[in-house]
Amino acid sequence: MTPATGSPPTHTGVAVRATARIRAEHNGRATTLPLLHSDGPFHLRRLRSSGGRARVSVIGAMSAPLGGDRLALDITARKRAELEVTTAAATIALRGSTTDPAGYDVRLTADENASLIWLPQPLISTRGSTLHQTYTVDLAASSRLLLREEQLLGRTAEPPGHLTTRLTVRRAGRLILDQHTTYGVPALAWDGPAVLGGHRACGQLLVVTPELHPLEEPVHLSEDPANGCAVLAPLADSRALLTTAIAPTPARLRLLLDAALAVGVPAMRCGRRGS
Repeated sequence: MTPATGSPPTHTGVAVRATARIRAEHNGRATTLPLLHSDGPFHLRRLRSSGGRARVSVIGAMSAPLGGDRLALDITARKRAELEVTTAAATIALRGSTTDPAGYDVRLTADENASLIWLPQPLISTRGSTLHQTYTVDLAASSRLLLREEQLLGRTAEPPGHLTTRLTVRRAGRLILDQHTTYGVPALAWDGPAVLGGHRACGQLLVVTPELHPLEEPVHLSEDPANGCAVLAPLADSRALLTTAIAPTPARLRLLLDAALAVGVPAMRCGRRGS
């Protein structure tokens, strides 16, 4: 993860192992942040609250993840808490001094009647890097989640590194999504017509909320395949919608994901209890 401003501190070349933790709680009047534990490349900064929702930005304090690094974010919204977390800049997976893969694990937990929003900037897979990223999400039956993830496969005129991602979501203890993707050599056919079709940006938007109006069938969002496409689809759990999108640029990808959110959940009230 690159810093928001300035030059990154020098990475020592020794693999970094770090876990940053965020915990939000509701004190009966508002959401508070009793735990903000920065670690390694992660610096956590409180932002101005919005509509009663606590907000945190994750700022990179050094260039990471590099080969061999093991990084984790542990984010929890306790009962009735409303929490939004974003990142100040893109996360850039870089080749390190070792050929060992880097690991980046994001753990999201929302308790009863809690709202959790995770809106990071894109993850960029650069030439020569190897990164394994996981999302592990545990939701209560009455909690709400809005999760966006975006990947850019290679910088300008550059092939990507090797990137694997896994998104595992449980609601009320029941598995509702377990998805694994792999991009870059040595994966096979990852850039072929059945996967990316020559596009370099890909991403997902997951919405889980008790107020969701179930879709009867998937919705396709694409006027011109050359400009990318998105599919908004219901999961087996009727309170969850997943959008998967591919596009030639990160800006176009964001537009597709935003359009899917507007089409699929016009009445979604993530993080606003009783409305």
